[in-house]
Amino acid sequence: MYNKIDPVSLEIIWQRLVSIADEMDNSTIRTSFSTIVGESHDFGCVLMDEMGNGLSQAVWSPPQFCTMLPRTTRIIIDKFKKENIYEGDVFITNDPWIGSTHLPDYNLISPVFYKSQIVAFVGTVAHVSDVGGHLGDLEASDMFMEGLRVMPNKFYNKGKINEIIEEFISHNCRVPDLVMGDLKAIVGTHKIAKSKIIELHIDNKLNNLKNVSKQIRNLSTKVLEDKIKLIPDSETKYEIKCDGYLEEFILKLKMIIKGKNLIFDFTGSSEQQWHSAINAAYSISYATLVYPVKCMLAAKIPNNDGLIVPIKMIAPKGSIVNCTFPAPVKARAKVIKHIPPLVFGAFQSILPKEVISSAGGIFPIHFVGKTLEEKQFAVHMLPHGGLGAMYNSDGKYPSAYPHNSIVTPTEIIETKCPVRVESKEIIKNSCGAGKFRGGPGQKIVFKNIGTNIIKLTIRPDMIKYPATGLNGGISGLKGSVLLNNKIINDFKPIDWNPNDTVTLIVPGGGGYGDVKMRNKINIINDVINDIIDIKEAKLIYYCDIDKKEIDTIINERISTYLK
Repeated sequence: MYNKIDPVSLEIIWQRLVSIADEMDNSTIRTSFSTIVGESHDFGCVLMDEMGNGLSQAVWSPPQFCTMLPRTTRIIIDKFKKENIYEGDVFITNDPWIGSTHLPDYNLISPVFYKSQIVAFVGTVAHVSDVGGHLGDLEASDMFMEGLRVMPNKFYNKGKINEIIEEFISHNCRVPDLVMGDLKAIVGTHKIAKSKIIELHIDNKLNNLKNVSKQIRNLSTKVLEDKIKLIPDSETKYEIKCDGYLEEFILKLKMIIKGKNLIFDFTGSSEQQWHSAINAAYSISYATLVYPVKCMLAAKIPNNDGLIVPIKMIAPKGSIVNCTFPAPVKARAKVIKHIPPLVFGAFQSILPKEVISSAGGIFPIHFVGKTLEEKQFAVHMLPHGGLGAMYNSDGKYPSAYPHNSIVTPTEIIETKCPVRVESKEIIKNSCGAGKFRGGPGQKIVFKNIGTNIIKLTIRPDMIKYPATGLNGGISGLKGSVLLNNKIINDFKPIDWNPNDTVTLIVPGGGGYGDVKMRNKINIINDVINDIIDIKEAKLIYYCDIDKKEIDTIINERISTYLK
């Protein structure tokens, strides 16, 4: 038993924990050095109790990072033991089977001391600009080809940087100023969070967070279990065919709802691949699995470890969602991005009003080279496709999903490297049709305006198998990549010559429901907004639209606006 905190006080403390994580997030943005952290927002911030249980995350943090980091923290506690953890220590690792499952994601974890006792841990997962290894994302025969691996160590020991670790990291990457700048900036944000957590203890007359943690997690578990119990016991299956890289793969899921538990069985999914770096370790697959469940059943509960208790995952070792060491994993997003639509597909007959059709995915692009002044640069951009449609709404325009990243602004790219963004535009007729249509895809054109060759890395998806619809909805437009206006399918690092262009066709999202049920006004609005053309409207929706009818509606809206 434990002493319960009254509901009002608990809510105040809980929201304050979230705000502390948000402050870490904001501080990371302001003090970062790289585009992948500062502009793309490819990092997450988490607060944990003294045992490493997740209590809160920053609102904009990627959900996968925040489900995994508590597990990483518990591994570190177990390795070093609390008696060997001191004020000012900062732990670091990027091991794919301990941390966030590929080498570019560094995990930094700091203990919080109050009255000479560990009362909490603060942690950040951040995708750094470079970890050595080859520049490609997709081809590798094992993890060792992919870059530098740092096993759990003290990055700072009692407040002093570990010079061996600092040298080890900085001398094994191409842009040490960006990598070390980001890592040291994150350590600074941890200091801010630690001071805020101590203030929280003082203000609320707490000696530790044990009771707070138990209540937050127990309440969250109960909410999710109660939601699951409302669903009749059942078993459903769903599968998705995916592009892969050199070889296609399949994800199979059997979902079992039993009492207050959800069991997800991936047996039958493809085996891990040794020729392509697309494999996912168990922890990232599980964390990504949790995300759609929370969206459907506990959307308003701030993320914490109580929400994972009822969710079980079965995945055979050696499968593409539970790969074994040292399988190549750098592009594991090629697998995990398909897990949410897999889960939503399994739920479509059970919770049809809560699921979302497949989204158009993510097309990461990475520029590495030297400026005219011979200064090394590494610039990332993470463009996404259109979101999938739902039971009662169209898919949104290109947006991050299921990862809370941000598209690096054109101005930043053009400032940081000799690349010009020639154009960015929504692709007409790219939405998956349905009663509600998917979000449109986008086209982005880049040009090398420098005098040197730039190493260009691109990781596309859905160029073979598009984003699928649900409950009768149609798939969205497939993706493609063009080099100097010619389609390419080989995605090793490209020697991108001066004046060359590269074009990304980022897919559209899947539709939801029968196309015959789409409201004519919505179709007309899509024509007016240049999302589809009249010919497409007739072909897909069997809807005759007269141009005069469109002109009349436009004029009426203009008149209303002018009034």
